[in-house]
This record gives sequence, structure tokens and C-alpha cells, in this order.
Amino acid sequence: MKKLGIIIIVIGLGLAIFSTFTIFTKEKVVDLGAVEITADKPHHLDFSPFFGVAVMLVGGAILLLSYKK
Repeated sequence: MKKLGIIIIVIGLGLAIFSTFTIFTKEKVVDLGAVEITADKPHHLDFSPFFGVAVMLVGGAILLLSYKK
């Protein structure tokens, strides 16, 4: 449980610091038999920094509960 709490805290810290992630997908633009043209299309995932803080609080609670046992 201690390792899980620490991992969740680190994930929450990453979400609080890096609040925007960009993922690229390939989209088919032209398909003419043997010729195929694709383009990279960006998708942005935006998180509030407060979401990262909330995840860190959950990880801290798990960490504290593991020490009480």
C-alpha cells in the first residue's frame, strides 16, 4: 500500500505540473488505390492543476492509512 500511495502522489504531481498533454493521431486524407496520404492530427487533453492536487491528496491518504496498520 505504501508503494501505491507514493506512485499515486507522483502521478498527481505530474498532473499538477503538466496540465496539458497532446496526443497525435494519423488521419487518412487521400486514398487513391496504392497512393495514401495521411496527416497528423493533434488532440489536446487539458487538466486543471486542482485535479493533480486532488490526486496527490488521495495518494497521501492511502499512504497515511498504510502507516496506521
